[in-house]
Amino acid sequence: MKAVRLIKPGQPLEMQEVPVPSVGARDVLVRVKAAGICRSDMHYRAGTSPVHPLPMTLGHEVAGVIEEVGPAVTNVKVGDRVCLHYLVTCGDCQYCAMGNEQFCTSCSMIGKYQDGGYAEYIAVPAHNAVPLPEEIPFEQGAIMMCSSATSLHALNKAGVKPGESVAVFGVGGLGMSAVQLARAFGALDVYAVDINADKLKLAESYGAIAVNAREVAPVEEIRRLTGGRGVDVALELVGLRQTIEQAVHSLGVFGRAVLVGIADQPFELHSYHDVIPKEAQIIGCSDHLLSELHLLIGLVRRGVLDLSSVVTRTVPLDAGAINAAMDDLEAFGPEVRTVITP
Repeated sequence: MKAVRLIKPGQPLEMQEVPVPSVGARDVLVRVKAAGICRSDMHYRAGTSPVHPLPMTLGHEVAGVIEEVGPAVTNVKVGDRVCLHYLVTCGDCQYCAMGNEQFCTSCSMIGKYQDGGYAEYIAVPAHNAVPLPEEIPFEQGAIMMCSSATSLHALNKAGVKPGESVAVFGVGGLGMSAVQLARAFGALDVYAVDINADKLKLAESYGAIAVNAREVAPVEEIRRLTGGRGVDVALELVGLRQTIEQAVHSLGVFGRAVLVGIADQPFELHSYHDVIPKEAQIIGCSDHLLSELHLLIGLVRRGVLDLSSVVTRTVPLDAGAINAAMDDLEAFGPEVRTVITP
């Protein structure tokens, strides 16, 4: 089969012919119908976040159709539409037992530590295959598996309460879901911070208050809009030192900043001025949980989370097209989410 793979960090991805993956007793083989190109994939290609072993087929946002099932599989069958939870875990260790499987002692992430969805087929354990209703397109099912799920997990980590205010720094794929989900959580005011006017316009259509960081200083603008108070929650989804610091500086009393974006530089805060007087919290957010995916699917089915405008481009399973999409991500280009449709 064809697969687009990372051969060496810092170099373009390459198309290779590789064997169709074999299926174990409790595994399924999925024909890939859609695979999202995530900002994390750009970091993997750059070497900011290490991938091993190499070469590796990237792609952790995956949806498709079951082609084959192992003899011990009972939860899905051939022909089922599914989207794939990207964390392959043991189910038995302390963290899995606690429901925090992202810290599983033998966790393996598809598209980073085992071959992912930039391919015609992918094999995963059957419990990673989540039924995808007919009314949700494969492209939306794919991006739900990271951008939407991670945003939901970040809001859960923040403990957003009805009536609170939320600032979303970066309204790309994750940010568009974060804006809508924050409102579903009951946030009264959601501020969308970005430098791209078209993305901000889309965020406004989802009920956000746009803050164009090309035109205004975002922290000062958020404080002006909140009457000097600051926000209750700030989600940092970009991974830049500047936006991390801005997210923390935008907090009000008891504010919580949740850091999601992958950064390659340390950030600097003054503990007394930025954290202690407000009893602010800085919270790390790692991946998401399988249990959160079923809620997401329900929210999309009911129209609470609308992803129809979030997939702004599709490309074929072609190394040149995929590399070009990653180049656009590096340059903070106009696309919200690009999806591969093999």
